[in-house]
Formats: sequence, C-alpha cells, structure tokens
Amino acid sequence: MNTKVVIIEDESHAAEKLARSLENIDNNIEILAKIESVEEAIAWLSTNKADLIFLDIHLGDALSFDIFQKLEIKTPIIFTTAYDQYAIQAFKLNSIDYLLKPIKTSELEAALQKFRENQLNQQSFSYHELIDALKSDESPSYQKRFMIYSGDRIKAIPVEDVAYFFAEGKYCYLIAREDKEYLVDFTLDRLEKVLDPEQFFRINRQFIISLDAIHEMFSYPKSRVKIMLQPKNKKDAIVSIERSSEFKKWLNR
Repeated sequence: MNTKVVIIEDESHAAEKLARSLENIDNNIEILAKIESVEEAIAWLSTNKADLIFLDIHLGDALSFDIFQKLEIKTPIIFTTAYDQYAIQAFKLNSIDYLLKPIKTSELEAALQKFRENQLNQQSFSYHELIDALKSDESPSYQKRFMIYSGDRIKAIPVEDVAYFFAEGKYCYLIAREDKEYLVDFTLDRLEKVLDPEQFFRINRQFIISLDAIHEMFSYPKSRVKIMLQPKNKKDAIVSIERSSEFKKWLNR
C-alpha cells in the first residue's frame, strides 16, 4: 500500500531534494503535493488527506503553526527546519519527529520507521501541547544560517557571515563578508521576517543590509542616504524615501 505524503516547504530546492530522498528510500511513497505557504496548506488540507505531512516551520507567509489555528490536524507530522533554536523537546511530544536541515538520509529513514511503528500501534496525534510549549517561549527566534545548494553540494553560511542581500528580478543573492555571492531561495519579504531586526534593515526594494556591512554613508537628495557597503555593491544602495526615517532610528539605537 502506498504511503501518501504532502511536503509543506517554501524552499523549492529543499522540497525537491526531500521528495527525491523519500522516493529513493521507499518506492511505495507517493508525493501528493508540494506546498509553499500557510494559506495554500490550509486550502489543500481542508479538502485533501495524506498519510504523512512533512512540515517546515518557517513558510513564506507565516509560521506553519498558524495552520493549527485554522484546522484540527490529526495526520502524523514530521517537522523539518534549518532552525535549531526552537524547543526541540516539544517536537518529541506524542511521537512527533523533528529533522534539522540539511536532513541526513539515516535520520529520514529513522523518522519514517517511527511513523510506520506508530501506524501499527494506531498512535493518535495531538499538536496542542506542542503549540503551547512553543508559545511559552517568548524570546524571538531568528535565522542562524542559510543553506546554499549547488548541485549535490550544500554549504551552510552563518548569519554572522552575511553582509547583505540583493534582489534582482526574480532572484535573490546573499553577499558574504568574504566577498562571495550566493543565490538563495528566499524573497526579501520573507527575509525581513526571519532576520534579526537589530542587525539587518531593508533599505529599499532591492537591499537588506547588515549594520556591520556599512562602510560609508552620504546625504542624498530628498532626505535619503546613499550607502557604500563592504564588500562593494554593484548597484547603488540608496535608502528609499519611505524608509529613511526608520533607517535613521535604526542607526541610533
């Protein structure tokens, strides 16, 4: 009998890699859908059923926990995330599993085995304790590293090594302090949600910069600020009119 799986993950590379890994481990696994947002997940889960859900914590539009506010989920879930600052023990409640990216094949196999054992034991699932445990931790959680995929290679870039992000067209690039450029599967809108606002600021539609990457600043027409970044930026980094006031407040914290 096929195991019907839905993957809820907003990074397309990660979703595709996970799907391939699952199919390589067990050819009886059927991937029903790959979903990228909370809104889309709520719509899909309202009218469809799966045997197992792989769920990333941070999605493009919100935390995936918002799904539980709208729906009563009884399907077994294996959480997948690049964030290790969450209360990991909370994810072990009620035999819920938690996999930290990049996901190791051995850990994925173990999680699937755990799922099968729960099926045999007719284990029931409730996620209320999980949500309550996470809500009790009031400290904010921000991105600690970025996973860079290049073919079969994966590189982890600590957030401390990020100078700034630059968006051009539909692509977004991470510029590291070592003056290397990496394509990331993020939008600037999503990055604003996961980066520490004490350290990063979105100056316009194209740039999110780190405070430490500012090399020089110059007054610019209409009360704006022109920023010279380190490493050097290829495009002008000019704080937009709408963000100039907040930017100056951010500098003066």
